[in-house]
Amino acid sequence: MVIKLTMMKLRFLSSACIIGLLATSCKTASVASVQDDGKITVTFVQINDVYEIAPLQNGKVGGVTRVATLKKQELAKNPNTFLVMAGDFLSPSVYNSLKYEGQRIRGKQMVESLNAAGLDLAVFGNHEFDIKENELQDRINESTFDWVASNTFHQTTSGVAPFVKTTSCGAVSFPETYYINVQDADGTKAKIGIIGLTIPFNKVPYVKYTDEFKAAEMLYNQIKDSCDAVVALTHLAIEEDMALAKKVPGFAMIMGGHEHDMRFEKVNDIYITKAHANAKSAYVNYLTIDVKNKKTSVIPELRMIDESIPEDSETAVVVKKWMDIGEQNFASLGFQAKRVIRQQGEPLDGREVMIRSGQTNLTKLVVKAMEQATPKAEVILLNSGSIRVDDVLQMPVTEYDIIRTLPYGGSIVEVDMKGSLLIRTLEEGRLNTGSGGFLQYTEKVVYNPAEKAWKIKGTTIDPKKVYHVGMADFLLTGGETNMAFLTPENPDIVKTYPVVTDTADPRSDSRLAIIQYMLKHQ
Repeated sequence: MVIKLTMMKLRFLSSACIIGLLATSCKTASVASVQDDGKITVTFVQINDVYEIAPLQNGKVGGVTRVATLKKQELAKNPNTFLVMAGDFLSPSVYNSLKYEGQRIRGKQMVESLNAAGLDLAVFGNHEFDIKENELQDRINESTFDWVASNTFHQTTSGVAPFVKTTSCGAVSFPETYYINVQDADGTKAKIGIIGLTIPFNKVPYVKYTDEFKAAEMLYNQIKDSCDAVVALTHLAIEEDMALAKKVPGFAMIMGGHEHDMRFEKVNDIYITKAHANAKSAYVNYLTIDVKNKKTSVIPELRMIDESIPEDSETAVVVKKWMDIGEQNFASLGFQAKRVIRQQGEPLDGREVMIRSGQTNLTKLVVKAMEQATPKAEVILLNSGSIRVDDVLQMPVTEYDIIRTLPYGGSIVEVDMKGSLLIRTLEEGRLNTGSGGFLQYTEKVVYNPAEKAWKIKGTTIDPKKVYHVGMADFLLTGGETNMAFLTPENPDIVKTYPVVTDTADPRSDSRLAIIQYMLKHQ
């Protein structure tokens, strides 16, 4: 399916072939010369925020195999075609807690699948830094595609330096500016500069960020006179992309990521495109460069990635390999990934914008499942950040859907705590609106803003009374936002019950608890 965002018609160039790719920071496509008209079109197939390699919704939408086909289809029309990733693909993923050949997978399945799909260029997203430094380095080294990092650098013990990809051919530093040299059938040549920007959100010790706007302005001014067009490949919030378009009005276009629900804006003459997450769609951006008159124009088209696009057989081999590995891992943990656990009903809303500021039918379902697994608990607490799907689950729902909804899993722990600590925890959760630390809890727990009081079944929580509480195990580590106090060592935790590890007990993994609840309440 094609969603056209302009009424202009695109004339594809006549038959041609790619004859070279140069260096990690520069790709070149060229074709036989005919008669130079001074204009050339370059096609960018853009995806962003992809955490799943296989199609979703019972195979109806998405899938890296279909993305591979889309690139091949565009490449057949125009040899100057490039597949780009606007960040967030190594994490979060259901695979990241699984093992292959004794090692945590940590995005390895994504790199191998995108290699097969023909990815040409990627920029870091904030979630690339969820994994450990050595794990990220391994994924970088395994990638056959190029990277651009204009405001993101490697913080090492010896100082700040560009990230480096090391292969058998040697070590290559990530460039701050990336160049593509193209030539078409009539001999028109053009040089495109690409600036890659990442939101400075995930501030882990091994990453150093520079200001994204200052970096963009500085680099643009450095390369604008040597390029026929300059493009931004970003992983920023949409508001930042729009501000970027105003600060650097010379960009030909901005291809972005970070939001999951597709965004399309035009600031002045600059298109900003963001596809749906998990490759449910891709933007196909046709950039035409008038070299003689130093002008550019863009035709963006949103392509839905669905059953209308066949799956690429070569990429499918890689995807199947990793799906088989996943199923074997899930089976060892007590899951039947393909089993349908709800055939029909209302879609389950797991969008971050909803669950991090209130309750949805999905969060209520998860809490009820935890209640069923811990019948003695008076209160259930769940940090919204446990739910990572950022999507609406359509029917039918499989066990795999639940696994990817809560990729980190984790047990349900039980404690006896004083009401004073329960009130403090609930209050911090309320104040964490908009973040993963926003709490979901038992429906019988209510906050009365007029009284500024927390109540259970209409009765104000007694600070001195001891309450039996069930919660996601991560909460009890003190690692959630503004909840460093919530640890077993807190004196207001009277008793901590043993952690259940037997997979026959749903408390051993919250996902098992959800599956059991859904099977019981069809």
